[in-house]
Amino acid sequence: MKLSKKEARIRRATKFRAKHSERDVERLCVFKSSQHIYAQIISGCGTKTLASASSVSPKLKNGSNIDAASQVGDLIAKAAKKAKVSKVAFDRSGFKYHGRIKALAEAAREGGLDF
Repeated sequence: MKLSKKEARIRRATKFRAKHSERDVERLCVFKSSQHIYAQIISGCGTKTLASASSVSPKLKNGSNIDAASQVGDLIAKAAKKAKVSKVAFDRSGFKYHGRIKALAEAAREGGLDF
């Protein structure tokens, strides 16, 4: 039986979260839709959101391109510094590491997050 595209992505995301749940480290969780990209830093126990940023912000005119993703990466890095978080695990929610996901990750690294 072949998995659908969404089922395969969710399966990849579940494997990552199961592996990192025992490490008790904050994670930078990313979600992308066709129109926007969202990022949040979740506590090690997985119950509390420490910081968040998204392209829904009125400052960003277009939320569905690489430029907007890199701006969200900058915003989440600044919010992480404010929350006193510097080291995170990058949870890409099963999405492939290219395009908007890669742009967000690189901008977050340049902003001072370590992963």
